[in-house]
Amino acid sequence: MNQIYLFIELTRLKKPIGFMLLFWPCAWGLTIAYDFAGEKISYLFFLLLFFLGSVLMRSAGCIVNDIADRKFDKKVARTKNRPIANGSISVINGFFLAAILCLIALGVLLQFNNLTILLALLSMPLAFAYPLMKRITYWPQLFLGITFNYGLILGWTASNDQINIIPIIFYFGAVFWTLGYDTIYGFQDIKDDEIIGLKSTSIKFKNNPFTFLTTCYVLFLLSLLIIGILKELNGFFYFLYVIVVIQMLYFQLRKLDVNNSLNCLKIFKSNNYVGLFVLLSLILGKI
Repeated sequence: MNQIYLFIELTRLKKPIGFMLLFWPCAWGLTIAYDFAGEKISYLFFLLLFFLGSVLMRSAGCIVNDIADRKFDKKVARTKNRPIANGSISVINGFFLAAILCLIALGVLLQFNNLTILLALLSMPLAFAYPLMKRITYWPQLFLGITFNYGLILGWTASNDQINIIPIIFYFGAVFWTLGYDTIYGFQDIKDDEIIGLKSTSIKFKNNPFTFLTTCYVLFLLSLLIIGILKELNGFFYFLYVIVVIQMLYFQLRKLDVNNSLNCLKIFKSNNYVGLFVLLSLILGKI
């Protein structure tokens, strides 16, 4: 029973916000590409596959991240009790578990078409290089955005088997969504990170965070609006876009207190609902 608990702690399974934020862009890409005039079973099947893939890859990514950051995690109050940082799970066992999760994820990936499989495999170095970015640049959150939203491209190709400008525009905007919410997340650790020498956009923009965050969210909203126009989505899309999505991001910025860790965590987690309502706006906008 203790081993199960350690596995859950290691992979953050009890914190679903991580794999949900990885899943939403996959679902967005699939939705804007899918032809809802035909059968719907394939759409639901692909959603399930992307959800499973998100859980598996996020879990493997957490393990690799904890292995790479184990010496830093020991010095940060929020992370010092992680299983690898406190020695409950060895580095070797951590790599073994990550490898198993990646193999299972590969089995999920092989259910897609060849283009999607190829693009997903090409993204693997990005997924596992992220932990190193906070050591060398103040923009690790940008790198995370590039990685975390790659599923949007995969969602598109899973249905279309080709790429055009539409998923590229959406991907570009989604990267800035992640850049914004992960900067908010980073404010929790800003004091510890500065002491131990780690870098982040939270530190880089700590003196003027709201201008930076507003810019990120505006670029995301602009890309979403462009997608609505290019895909000729109906009025339901624009209703949810204006009444819900814009308002949720606005209230995030209005309520954010960068000096309050609990507030930053709460605001960060609220992006799960942003992802959900963007998906609903896209689905309703197409049917």
